[in-house]
Amino acid sequence: MKRNLLLFIALLAISFPMSLRAQELPKISGFVQGLYQANFDENLTPTSNTFQARRVRMSIDGTLVKGLTYKIQGDFVRKPMLVDFYVKYKACDAFAIQAGQFKTPFTLESPINPVNLEIFDYGESVQKLSGYSDVCGVGALGRDLGVMITGNLFESSDEEFHFLTYSLGVFNGNGANEKDNNNRKDFVGRLDFHPWLKDLTLSGSYYHGWYDIAGGIHNGARRRWSAGAQYNDGDLVVRAEYLSGTTGFNNGTVDPNGNPIELFRFSKGYYGVAGYNIHFGKDNSQKLMPVIRYEHFEPGDMNPTVFGSDDYYTLGINYWPLKSLNFKLDFTLIQHVEGTKTNSFRTVGILTYKF
Repeated sequence: MKRNLLLFIALLAISFPMSLRAQELPKISGFVQGLYQANFDENLTPTSNTFQARRVRMSIDGTLVKGLTYKIQGDFVRKPMLVDFYVKYKACDAFAIQAGQFKTPFTLESPINPVNLEIFDYGESVQKLSGYSDVCGVGALGRDLGVMITGNLFESSDEEFHFLTYSLGVFNGNGANEKDNNNRKDFVGRLDFHPWLKDLTLSGSYYHGWYDIAGGIHNGARRRWSAGAQYNDGDLVVRAEYLSGTTGFNNGTVDPNGNPIELFRFSKGYYGVAGYNIHFGKDNSQKLMPVIRYEHFEPGDMNPTVFGSDDYYTLGINYWPLKSLNFKLDFTLIQHVEGTKTNSFRTVGILTYKF
């Protein structure tokens, strides 16, 4: 905790004089999220409910010299924690390089700021296979430390968008604020294609790495891939994605010769979400988006005979009374299958103020 806090303060202190030399003051922004969640069993009997601070973020970003930018972001919910810290040099539209800690370029949904999500949080398959609450036990923020190159290729004739966007990175593989603890690196890449429409995105990503936790008791290979599509014209949003992959496990068991036995867990999931902004109020400044989302996720197990899956059916509203204020209210039916089917219900309301 002290190390993260001292590092955040040091980077904050450094950023101001460097930005002043570049004749540009740093930009300070952030957001605060408060959440209420109530859970019910299949008979709609309340089982739990709670208020909580979901996220409290502050970001500082600016320009050091032409083409060289930086960002520092911290979260203060449980303890001061670094979320992002990186520098990025953009040589041209086709090539930029950044180094530090940031989101890995995996899946179509993960790069979206949580404030701008259609419902209160990322989908289950994205969380479990993109380093948020990963099935392997690594990660919590969808971020890692590493180096990444990005670029936009093949500009359209009207110069409004590029047909192809790429991201390719090399990371520790241990999640945010953690040094590497093995002699391997993780490789992550995403390719986005905009076929003649800037509002339409076809996306594919791949993750190839190795994790090691609990002092080597649990370790193995991570092989993940995703494919998805999104249409977003600012009002109508439709997005769907499929994710799958294997997670290797070595739980300490050995063969007759004393060699570790690696087991594999196959996970897969998919989701679809759709919403449309209805504008009203003075100058149509207010937005209300009815939202529907379906998710399916199979976490897999080290024992291939064990089958379990979860389906999530969500109806929600996403309301922006002001540009700085957002309220989401979501109702979800959760169906869990592991031999028999059980149902539960969840209601989540989340209020966000951004500055």
